[in-house]
Amino acid sequence: MILVTSANGNQGKRLIPKLLAAGHRVRACVRSDASARSLSELGVQEVLTGDLADPEFIAQAIHGVAGLYHIGPTLHRDERAIGFAMVDAARSAGVRHFVFSSVLHAITTDLIQHEIKRDIEEHLLSSGLEFTILQPANYMLPHRLKPVFEEGVFRLSWALDRYQSMVDLEDVTDVAALVLTHPADHAAATYELAAPGRFTAHDIGRVLSGVLGREIAVERIDPAAFIRARLGDLDPEELAHQLRMSGAISARYSAHDFLGNPNVLTWLLGRAPTSFEGFVRREYAAFLAA
Repeated sequence: MILVTSANGNQGKRLIPKLLAAGHRVRACVRSDASARSLSELGVQEVLTGDLADPEFIAQAIHGVAGLYHIGPTLHRDERAIGFAMVDAARSAGVRHFVFSSVLHAITTDLIQHEIKRDIEEHLLSSGLEFTILQPANYMLPHRLKPVFEEGVFRLSWALDRYQSMVDLEDVTDVAALVLTHPADHAAATYELAAPGRFTAHDIGRVLSGVLGREIAVERIDPAAFIRARLGDLDPEELAHQLRMSGAISARYSAHDFLGNPNVLTWLLGRAPTSFEGFVRREYAAFLAA
């Protein structure tokens, strides 16, 4: 049995079908009944609905699992405490392999979510558990392409001339499935996951224009306005946490590039990682077919 937390998020809903296809039994943790129904329809054997901030829920989730993939709930202001509690509970329950979804360059402590994940990494390293840590670059997210396809504009909440590395979520979850299926081969490993290329917003606009065959504008947006528009129905304290994180991201990425190397991801996949152009072509084909 493999436990996946935040199981209906960007990673979980891509990873779980791969685990099921590999023959694993899966237990999934979600926060809503709607998410639970969605995962049950995929064939997940056990779906638990609750809040990972509740120690009793964590104990229930971890009981009897051989391995787990912890995806921190980044919308939750208690993400650090949840991560610590997951590690402690896994150690007490005798979990054989703890895989943690972290972030590229977790050492970058002026980014709030990086500092949180860095602290969880340290707690995991000190736990005595067998572990693997995945450190993906910025995700290539399909929802960021929706305004591109519908409005002809790509929006970013930091300086348009700074470079970033990215990674396709399908590649990240391919690696996660590999690690969870062959834990002994990946014990005590920390893997940086980045696709080839480094892109400013203007580079992204050129790729988008080439794929769509029309000019795509690039536009910098206010991060607070973006968060309020997208997540305005959050609990006020969680919204405030998100606003602090988005402000830190905008400041850091406007002052510094955020780059990774594709070698590790290439070696793990045994193939070339998905390029940004390949990602856009895939998502645009899906958009046209919908």
